[in-house]
Amino acid sequence: MKWNEFMQDRFWQLLSHTVSVISLSVFLRTAGMSFSVLLLIWIVWILGLSLIMTVNFHKEKMHLQELESIMDRLDKKYLFMECIKKPVNIYEKRFTALLRRSGKAMLEAVSDAENRQKEYREYIEDWVHEIKVPITAAELVCTNNKSDITRKLMVPLSQIEEHVERVLYYARAGSYEKDFIIRAASLSDIIKETLAKYQTLLIQNQIRIETSGLDSIVYTDNKWAAFMIGQFISNALRYKKENPVIKFEAFRSGKKIHLKIMDNGIGIPPSDLPRIFERGFTGSNGRLKGKSTGMGLFICKKL
Repeated sequence: MKWNEFMQDRFWQLLSHTVSVISLSVFLRTAGMSFSVLLLIWIVWILGLSLIMTVNFHKEKMHLQELESIMDRLDKKYLFMECIKKPVNIYEKRFTALLRRSGKAMLEAVSDAENRQKEYREYIEDWVHEIKVPITAAELVCTNNKSDITRKLMVPLSQIEEHVERVLYYARAGSYEKDFIIRAASLSDIIKETLAKYQTLLIQNQIRIETSGLDSIVYTDNKWAAFMIGQFISNALRYKKENPVIKFEAFRSGKKIHLKIMDNGIGIPPSDLPRIFERGFTGSNGRLKGKSTGMGLFICKKL
């Protein structure tokens, strides 16, 4: 709080004091009091008022600084009302009680929203695990009964499995860290595992795979890394051109291992690049293909 802000807040109080002392001076002057005595009254009044204002200013300033310090130290800001000093007068007590009621209502609303979100996330996770059973069964039937029809069916089944998996990962949005375990892993094994998952789609689309420098140990979560890499493979499949190729290249830069994934597909228009990680953004190519959800890269960005 600054002095000018403090004085602006007390404009009407200062005005009432000024009107009062002028009125008193007029009355006393009319009653015959000398000008020197009136001047003394003015000086005493001004000095007294200035002292009171100065004391109140420093008192309020220190109080605000104390409150700001409490707020800054709190990890859970909503507990602020529980940490401040108890109110000293009736007005402060009633005002604090109203703030506490408001804070309690807000916490209850937030708690209800979190519980509903948790229940929804748990339902989606259960649904995903349940739906994977018939998908896996259908894939096994197609694998054990190979024919032109079953080979064609494997493609949409793989796409369904990919979409279902994306739903699962999106349902965990905001709590990835609970399922994220960093450990040493072979980059080559992660790439092989991901490619094996997309094997049917890669073969059907006649995608050529090229790798370089993948014999490195990296620190990551295998499952999530495979999911992210899978989103780039999925995009490469969706936006391919003739003689499609996907290249995986790893190289060291200081203490870091960089993984570069490239393809020779239709590419991304420069105007779309700033927004490709936005939720639901499909871009001009996504609209042309009509199959994009705009969620894959959004989830990758959050991870």
